[in-house]
Amino acid sequence: MVNGKKLIYGLFILIGIIFYNCLSIAMEKPYHHLPDGTFRNPEGSPKRDPNVKWSYKIFNQEKKKLDMTVPKGHVVEKEKVLSDLKKYQVDDYIAWIGHATFLIKLGETTIITDPVFSKNAGPLIFGPDRFTEPALKLNEIPKVDLFLLTHNHYDHQDMSTIRKFPYKSAKVLLPLKLSKYFKRYKDVNEMDWYDEIQINDNLKVTFLPAVHWSKRSLTDTNKSLWGNFLIEYNGKKILFGCDTGIGDIYKDIGNKYGPIDLTFINIGAYNFYPIMPYKDKSIYHTNPEEALEIAKNLKSKKVIGMHWGTFVLSLEPIMEPPIRFKNGAEKYGFKKEDAIIFKIGEFGSLKKLLNYN
Repeated sequence: MVNGKKLIYGLFILIGIIFYNCLSIAMEKPYHHLPDGTFRNPEGSPKRDPNVKWSYKIFNQEKKKLDMTVPKGHVVEKEKVLSDLKKYQVDDYIAWIGHATFLIKLGETTIITDPVFSKNAGPLIFGPDRFTEPALKLNEIPKVDLFLLTHNHYDHQDMSTIRKFPYKSAKVLLPLKLSKYFKRYKDVNEMDWYDEIQINDNLKVTFLPAVHWSKRSLTDTNKSLWGNFLIEYNGKKILFGCDTGIGDIYKDIGNKYGPIDLTFINIGAYNFYPIMPYKDKSIYHTNPEEALEIAKNLKSKKVIGMHWGTFVLSLEPIMEPPIRFKNGAEKYGFKKEDAIIFKIGEFGSLKKLLNYN
């Protein structure tokens, strides 16, 4: 009888240990979730040198040296923008509004990405001013069905635009910990890396890692997530990139999700020399050549350069990114015509671009 009790007692202990181990495994968080509730970049990502200190004084001194002449061909005339909006309304298209703001129409679904329509990228009247206007005013954009937000930096998450946005019934997809900014919206969905949302029978969106960071104030560094959106539509794959630096993760994404038909990626805001010790190099923003390398690692067939020609966020010449992007294309396996640069306000047919009916 005593041995029987010991056996039962031992079984209870064994079951408890197994249950505890299973619970621990279930509760174990992914690598990018830190114990304090903040987030970090994927394994193998470059790390910022803690000894490098930002200097607004030096940045503003160097910024004054930039030639702010905007070539006439950089911006499409407003009359043509409005005409093309009507022309393409029954077609699948992309249109560059400026910076990281695009309209992407796929069938009956119109998507807007990181919409910023304010005159400056910062709180209230602070932050860098636009040197090119949005191609459309907020009240001129077509009905939006899907709102994608990659991260919370002021040049991507514009609270004035969010408050005034005319289509608050649109489905909103955004990173973890950012839904609090969208209380007046009807369908808000926070996403962790690798989460998938089926929008309709033909359209699926997956949230993927990026090499970046988040911050809107002195006390919220990396308290919200950041990432890329993979849009799958009728057998085509479009990756809309968050601001990102180069990292091992893009080979992993390319192996798992590639080939990608079209990648949108940042090609500006990479030179912070002499504040940073290296010229043309930023951990969190690819230069044009690094952008092409990421597109290559993603096994992308075509790539669009964005995040340039709108705000002065860094110290490279304002029209340098597209020139380097085009010139570097062939080195990374792209035809020059497949390293695509749009004008602000330009529309393009996705059916022609990606060759589908």
